[in-house]
Amino acid sequence: MASPNDHAVQVLNGLVETTLDSADGYRKAAETARDPRFKTLFAARAQKRQQLCTELKAEVRSFGGEPKDDGSMLAATHRAFLDLKDKVTGENDTAIIDEVERGEDVLKAKFEKAAGDADLAPAARATVERAYASVKLDHDEISALKHQQH
Repeated sequence: MASPNDHAVQVLNGLVETTLDSADGYRKAAETARDPRFKTLFAARAQKRQQLCTELKAEVRSFGGEPKDDGSMLAATHRAFLDLKDKVTGENDTAIIDEVERGEDVLKAKFEKAAGDADLAPAARATVERAYASVKLDHDEISALKHQQH
């Protein structure tokens, strides 16, 4: 039978993967954005997400687990698709912001689900809830940016 620590490690590692995906997505967005303010915003977000990964990995270790070191296979597939899409359609900041916001939706949903996990150990839940507050704020800022662009 799995221990509460095993469940916490599983949930936290799922968040590590998704947050790594987010950091990678922001790095790609920073590289491809044309407007310098978007480049700066996305680069800062990539760094912020990398820091969140560090915190989540430390929490995984506190439960006796081995933290994930890479993002999800689904995200790798999605990045490959976006690279192909970029080559076919060209890049513009509005399209990049749309993709960033879509990624924020995925990240927010994962953290929201984890924060509501009744089986999650209290210490892990506290970490997830703190992270979720930050993720939600970031999501809302990107959503507002998207709506300004349309």
